[in-house]
Amino acid sequence: MRNLVIIGSGPAGYTAAIYAARAQLEPLIFTGSSPGGQLMLTSEVENFPGFPDGVLGPDFMDALRRQAEKFGAQIVDEEVVGVDLRVHPFKISTNSRVEEALSVIVATGASAKWLGLPGEQRLRGKGVSGCAVCDGYFFRGRDVVVVGGGDSAMEDALFLTKYASHVTIVHRRREFRASKIMQRRVLTNPKINVIFDSVVEDVVGTNKLEGVVVKNFVTGERTHLAVAGLFVAIGHEPNTKLFRGQLELGEKGYIRVYDQTTRTNVEGVFAAGDVRDPRYRQAVTAAGDGCKAAMDAEKYLESLAEKEGIRLPA
Repeated sequence: MRNLVIIGSGPAGYTAAIYAARAQLEPLIFTGSSPGGQLMLTSEVENFPGFPDGVLGPDFMDALRRQAEKFGAQIVDEEVVGVDLRVHPFKISTNSRVEEALSVIVATGASAKWLGLPGEQRLRGKGVSGCAVCDGYFFRGRDVVVVGGGDSAMEDALFLTKYASHVTIVHRRREFRASKIMQRRVLTNPKINVIFDSVVEDVVGTNKLEGVVVKNFVTGERTHLAVAGLFVAIGHEPNTKLFRGQLELGEKGYIRVYDQTTRTNVEGVFAAGDVRDPRYRQAVTAAGDGCKAAMDAEKYLESLAEKEGIRLPA
Protein backbone atom coordinates (compact mmCIF):
# COMPACT_ATOMS: atom_id res chain seq x y z
CA MET A 1 0.00 0.00 0.00
CA ARG A 2 1.37 3.38 -1.03
CA ASN A 3 0.51 6.71 0.52
CA LEU A 4 0.97 8.46 -2.80
CA VAL A 5 1.72 7.50 -6.39
CA ILE A 6 2.80 10.23 -8.81
CA ILE A 7 2.27 9.55 -12.51
CA GLY A 8 4.64 11.60 -14.67
CA SER A 9 8.05 13.17 -14.20
CA GLY A 10 8.28 16.67 -15.60
CA PRO A 11 8.72 19.72 -13.36
CA ALA A 12 5.27 19.06 -11.85
CA GLY A 13 5.90 15.40 -11.06
CA TYR A 14 9.39 15.86 -9.64
CA THR A 15 8.41 18.90 -7.58
CA ALA A 16 5.44 16.99 -6.17
CA ALA A 17 7.82 14.16 -5.30
CA ILE A 18 10.22 16.54 -3.53
CA TYR A 19 7.48 18.07 -1.38
CA ALA A 20 5.79 14.74 -0.67
CA ALA A 21 9.08 13.08 0.25
CA ARG A 22 9.96 15.93 2.62
CA ALA A 23 6.54 15.42 4.22
CA GLN A 24 7.60 11.78 4.80
CA LEU A 25 4.89 10.39 2.54
CA GLU A 26 7.45 8.19 0.76
CA PRO A 27 5.95 8.77 -2.69
CA LEU A 28 6.40 6.42 -5.62
CA ILE A 29 6.80 8.16 -8.97
CA PHE A 30 6.43 6.48 -12.36
CA THR A 31 8.42 8.55 -14.86
CA GLY A 32 6.54 7.35 -17.94
CA SER A 33 7.75 6.79 -21.50
CA SER A 34 9.58 10.15 -21.55
CA PRO A 35 11.35 10.57 -18.18
CA GLY A 36 11.80 14.25 -17.42
CA GLY A 37 9.06 15.41 -19.77
CA GLN A 38 9.33 18.06 -22.47
CA LEU A 39 12.29 19.87 -20.90
CA MET A 40 14.45 16.89 -21.84
CA LEU A 41 14.06 18.18 -25.41
CA THR A 42 14.95 21.78 -24.56
CA SER A 43 18.46 23.06 -25.11
CA GLU A 44 18.47 25.90 -22.61
CA VAL A 45 16.02 27.13 -19.99
CA GLU A 46 16.61 30.80 -19.26
CA ASN A 47 13.30 31.85 -17.67
CA PHE A 48 13.27 29.64 -14.58
CA PRO A 49 14.02 31.71 -11.44
CA GLY A 50 17.42 31.13 -9.91
CA PHE A 51 19.35 30.48 -13.13
CA PRO A 52 20.62 33.86 -14.36
CA ASP A 53 22.86 32.20 -16.94
CA GLY A 54 20.28 29.63 -17.98
CA VAL A 55 20.42 25.86 -17.55
CA LEU A 56 20.24 22.99 -20.01
CA GLY A 57 16.85 21.27 -19.90
CA PRO A 58 18.23 17.73 -19.29
CA ASP A 59 20.58 19.03 -16.58
CA PHE A 60 17.69 20.80 -14.88
CA MET A 61 15.50 17.68 -14.88
CA ASP A 62 18.37 15.53 -13.65
CA ALA A 63 18.86 17.90 -10.72
CA LEU A 64 15.15 17.72 -9.85
CA ARG A 65 15.24 13.93 -9.99
CA ARG A 66 18.29 13.71 -7.73
CA GLN A 67 16.70 16.15 -5.29
CA ALA A 68 13.54 14.03 -5.09
CA GLU A 69 15.60 10.88 -4.53
CA LYS A 70 17.65 12.63 -1.86
CA PHE A 71 14.53 13.12 0.27
CA GLY A 72 13.33 9.55 -0.17
CA ALA A 73 11.11 9.47 -3.25
CA GLN A 74 11.15 6.13 -5.05
CA ILE A 75 11.50 6.69 -8.79
CA VAL A 76 10.66 3.94 -11.27
CA ASP A 77 11.32 4.35 -15.00
CA GLU A 78 8.15 2.62 -16.15
CA GLU A 79 5.04 3.75 -18.01
CA VAL A 80 1.63 3.49 -16.38
CA VAL A 81 -0.64 1.56 -18.75
CA GLY A 82 -3.80 1.40 -16.65
CA VAL A 83 -5.51 3.06 -13.70
CA ASP A 84 -8.64 2.27 -11.73
CA LEU A 85 -9.81 5.35 -9.87
CA ARG A 86 -13.29 3.93 -9.20
CA VAL A 87 -12.01 1.91 -6.26
CA HIS A 88 -10.13 2.97 -3.16
CA PRO A 89 -7.29 2.33 -2.66
CA PHE A 90 -6.67 3.26 -6.29
CA LYS A 91 -4.96 0.77 -8.59
CA ILE A 92 -2.11 1.82 -10.88
CA SER A 93 -0.71 -0.69 -13.37
CA THR A 94 2.48 -0.87 -15.43
CA ASN A 95 3.57 -3.78 -17.59
CA SER A 96 5.39 -5.32 -14.64
CA ARG A 97 3.40 -4.42 -11.50
CA VAL A 98 0.17 -3.26 -9.93
CA GLU A 99 0.38 -0.72 -7.12
CA GLU A 100 -2.34 0.35 -4.68
CA ALA A 101 -2.36 3.95 -3.50
CA LEU A 102 -4.36 6.03 -1.07
CA SER A 103 -3.77 9.11 -3.23
CA VAL A 104 -2.60 9.88 -6.75
CA ILE A 105 -1.07 12.90 -8.46
CA VAL A 106 -1.45 13.00 -12.24
CA ALA A 107 1.42 14.92 -13.85
CA THR A 108 1.55 13.31 -17.29
CA GLY A 109 2.04 16.56 -19.19
CA ALA A 110 1.21 17.13 -22.84
CA SER A 111 2.53 15.97 -26.23
CA ALA A 112 3.31 17.78 -29.45
CA LYS A 113 0.64 18.03 -32.15
CA TRP A 114 1.26 17.14 -35.79
CA LEU A 115 -0.09 18.63 -39.00
CA GLY A 116 -1.93 15.52 -40.15
CA LEU A 117 -0.56 15.65 -43.69
CA PRO A 118 -0.29 12.63 -46.00
CA GLY A 119 3.23 11.34 -45.69
CA GLU A 120 4.01 13.31 -42.55
CA GLN A 121 4.34 10.28 -40.29
CA ARG A 122 6.08 8.29 -43.04
CA LEU A 123 8.78 10.95 -43.22
CA ARG A 124 9.21 11.38 -39.48
CA GLY A 125 12.89 10.89 -38.80
CA LYS A 126 13.56 11.41 -42.50
CA GLY A 127 13.25 15.17 -42.52
CA VAL A 128 10.04 15.69 -40.55
CA SER A 129 10.54 16.32 -36.84
CA GLY A 130 8.77 17.60 -33.76
CA CYS A 131 11.98 18.32 -31.89
CA ALA A 132 14.44 20.90 -33.18
CA VAL A 133 16.83 20.29 -30.30
CA CYS A 134 16.90 16.56 -31.00
CA ASP A 135 17.37 16.74 -34.75
CA GLY A 136 18.71 20.19 -35.63
CA TYR A 137 22.31 18.96 -35.77
CA PHE A 138 21.48 16.77 -38.77
CA PHE A 139 20.54 19.79 -40.90
CA ARG A 140 23.85 21.60 -40.96
CA GLY A 141 24.06 23.83 -44.00
CA ARG A 142 20.53 22.93 -45.15
CA ASP A 143 17.31 24.94 -45.51
CA VAL A 144 14.48 24.09 -43.10
CA VAL A 145 10.92 25.14 -42.30
CA VAL A 146 9.31 25.66 -38.89
CA VAL A 147 5.51 25.64 -38.58
CA GLY A 148 3.92 27.60 -35.73
CA GLY A 149 3.56 31.02 -34.17
CA GLY A 150 4.07 30.58 -30.43
CA ASP A 151 7.15 30.69 -28.21
CA SER A 152 7.99 27.07 -29.03
CA ALA A 153 8.13 27.84 -32.74
CA MET A 154 10.29 30.91 -32.12
CA GLU A 155 12.65 28.91 -29.91
CA ASP A 156 12.90 26.16 -32.50
CA ALA A 157 13.62 28.61 -35.30
CA LEU A 158 16.33 30.41 -33.32
CA PHE A 159 17.92 27.14 -32.27
CA LEU A 160 17.96 25.87 -35.84
CA THR A 161 19.92 28.92 -37.03
CA LYS A 162 22.91 27.37 -35.27
CA TYR A 163 22.96 24.64 -37.91
CA ALA A 164 20.69 25.40 -40.87
CA SER A 165 21.74 27.77 -43.62
CA HIS A 166 18.26 29.33 -43.67
CA VAL A 167 15.05 28.96 -41.61
CA THR A 168 11.56 29.79 -42.88
CA ILE A 169 8.70 30.11 -40.40
CA VAL A 170 5.22 29.39 -41.77
CA HIS A 171 2.35 30.74 -39.66
CA ARG A 172 -1.36 30.53 -40.43
CA ARG A 173 -2.17 33.92 -38.91
CA ARG A 174 -1.07 37.48 -39.69
CA GLU A 175 0.66 37.88 -36.32
CA PHE A 176 2.62 35.63 -34.00
CA ARG A 177 1.23 34.53 -30.63
CA ALA A 178 4.71 34.40 -29.15
CA SER A 179 6.02 36.77 -26.48
CA LYS A 180 7.35 40.11 -27.72
CA ILE A 181 10.95 39.33 -26.84
CA MET A 182 10.86 36.09 -28.81
CA GLN A 183 9.23 37.82 -31.79
CA ARG A 184 11.90 40.49 -31.78
CA ARG A 185 14.68 37.90 -31.73
CA VAL A 186 13.16 36.06 -34.67
CA LEU A 187 12.26 39.08 -36.81
CA THR A 188 15.73 40.60 -36.45
CA ASN A 189 17.61 37.39 -37.22
CA PRO A 190 19.03 37.54 -40.76
CA LYS A 191 18.84 33.76 -41.19
CA ILE A 192 15.07 33.65 -40.57
CA ASN A 193 12.30 34.44 -43.04
CA VAL A 194 8.58 34.49 -42.14
CA ILE A 195 5.58 33.58 -44.28
CA PHE A 196 2.32 34.74 -42.66
CA ASP A 197 -1.30 33.80 -43.53
CA SER A 198 -0.11 30.44 -44.81
CA VAL A 199 -0.02 26.73 -44.05
CA VAL A 200 2.14 23.82 -45.09
CA GLU A 201 -0.30 21.90 -47.29
CA ASP A 202 1.85 18.95 -48.30
CA VAL A 203 5.24 17.33 -47.85
CA VAL A 204 7.30 16.18 -50.81
CA GLY A 205 9.60 13.19 -50.86
CA THR A 206 9.61 9.42 -50.92
CA ASN A 207 12.41 8.17 -48.69
CA LYS A 208 13.38 11.57 -47.32
CA LEU A 209 11.90 15.07 -47.22
CA GLU A 210 12.70 17.04 -50.35
CA GLY A 211 10.36 19.99 -49.92
CA VAL A 212 7.02 21.35 -48.72
CA VAL A 213 4.05 22.98 -50.45
CA VAL A 214 2.92 26.22 -48.79
CA LYS A 215 -0.53 27.69 -49.46
CA ASN A 216 -1.30 31.36 -48.83
CA PHE A 217 -4.82 31.87 -47.44
CA VAL A 218 -5.17 35.38 -48.82
CA THR A 219 -4.01 34.88 -52.42
CA GLY A 220 -4.61 31.15 -52.76
CA GLU A 221 -1.12 30.88 -54.22
CA ARG A 222 0.84 27.66 -53.65
CA THR A 223 4.62 27.74 -53.37
CA HIS A 224 7.06 24.85 -53.36
CA LEU A 225 9.96 25.28 -50.95
CA ALA A 226 12.95 23.00 -51.45
CA VAL A 227 13.91 22.20 -47.86
CA ALA A 228 15.56 19.28 -46.11
CA GLY A 229 13.75 19.67 -42.79
CA LEU A 230 10.24 20.37 -41.51
CA PHE A 231 9.88 21.12 -37.79
CA VAL A 232 6.34 21.14 -36.41
CA ALA A 233 5.74 23.44 -33.43
CA ILE A 234 1.97 24.01 -33.39
CA GLY A 235 1.13 23.19 -29.82
CA HIS A 236 0.36 20.26 -27.61
CA GLU A 237 -2.43 18.02 -26.41
CA PRO A 238 -2.73 16.77 -22.82
CA ASN A 239 -1.76 13.19 -22.07
CA THR A 240 -5.09 12.23 -20.53
CA LYS A 241 -6.07 9.13 -22.49
CA LEU A 242 -5.55 6.93 -19.42
CA PHE A 243 -8.03 8.94 -17.40
CA ARG A 244 -10.91 9.43 -19.82
CA GLY A 245 -14.15 8.26 -18.31
CA GLN A 246 -12.71 8.46 -14.80
CA LEU A 247 -11.53 12.06 -14.40
CA GLU A 248 -13.54 15.03 -15.62
CA LEU A 249 -11.89 16.74 -18.58
CA GLY A 250 -12.39 20.17 -20.11
CA GLU A 251 -13.28 20.93 -23.72
CA LYS A 252 -9.68 20.58 -24.90
CA GLY A 253 -9.09 17.40 -22.92
CA TYR A 254 -7.24 18.93 -19.98
CA ILE A 255 -8.08 17.63 -16.50
CA ARG A 256 -10.43 19.88 -14.55
CA VAL A 257 -9.43 20.98 -11.06
CA TYR A 258 -11.58 22.74 -8.50
CA ASP A 259 -11.66 25.56 -5.97
CA GLN A 260 -8.25 26.96 -6.94
CA THR A 261 -6.63 23.71 -5.80
CA THR A 262 -5.28 20.69 -7.68
CA ARG A 263 -8.25 18.52 -6.66
CA THR A 264 -10.04 16.62 -9.42
CA ASN A 265 -13.59 15.28 -9.39
CA VAL A 266 -12.29 12.09 -7.72
CA GLU A 267 -11.50 12.54 -4.05
CA GLY A 268 -7.87 11.70 -3.42
CA VAL A 269 -6.74 12.30 -7.01
CA PHE A 270 -4.90 15.51 -7.91
CA ALA A 271 -3.63 16.96 -11.19
CA ALA A 272 -0.59 19.18 -11.74
CA GLY A 273 1.26 20.82 -14.61
CA ASP A 274 0.55 20.84 -18.33
CA VAL A 275 -1.96 18.00 -18.08
CA ARG A 276 -4.40 20.43 -16.50
CA ASP A 277 -3.09 23.77 -17.76
CA PRO A 278 -3.99 24.81 -21.33
CA ARG A 279 -3.04 28.43 -20.75
CA TYR A 280 0.40 28.93 -19.21
CA ARG A 281 2.29 25.67 -19.84
CA GLN A 282 5.56 26.88 -18.33
CA ALA A 283 8.12 24.95 -16.33
CA VAL A 284 7.79 27.31 -13.39
CA THR A 285 3.97 27.08 -13.30
CA ALA A 286 4.15 23.30 -13.59
CA ALA A 287 6.59 23.18 -10.67
CA GLY A 288 4.26 25.39 -8.64
CA ASP A 289 1.42 23.02 -9.45
CA GLY A 290 3.51 20.08 -8.26
CA CYS A 291 4.09 21.84 -4.95
CA LYS A 292 0.36 22.50 -4.53
CA ALA A 293 -0.60 18.95 -5.47
CA ALA A 294 1.76 17.45 -2.89
CA MET A 295 0.39 19.76 -0.20
CA ASP A 296 -3.19 18.95 -1.21
CA ALA A 297 -2.41 15.22 -1.13
CA GLU A 298 -0.81 15.53 2.32
CA LYS A 299 -3.89 17.28 3.72
CA TYR A 300 -6.15 14.68 2.13
CA LEU A 301 -4.17 11.81 3.64
CA GLU A 302 -4.21 13.44 7.07
CA SER A 303 -7.97 13.89 6.83
CA LEU A 304 -8.42 10.31 5.63
CA ALA A 305 -6.41 8.94 8.52
CA GLU A 306 -8.39 10.97 11.05
CA LYS A 307 -11.82 10.28 9.52
CA GLU A 308 -11.50 6.58 8.80
CA GLY A 309 -8.94 5.59 11.35
CA ILE A 310 -6.53 4.53 8.66
CA ARG A 311 -2.95 4.19 9.73
CA LEU A 312 -0.81 5.53 6.94
CA PRO A 313 2.01 3.24 5.80
CA ALA A 314 5.36 4.19 7.31
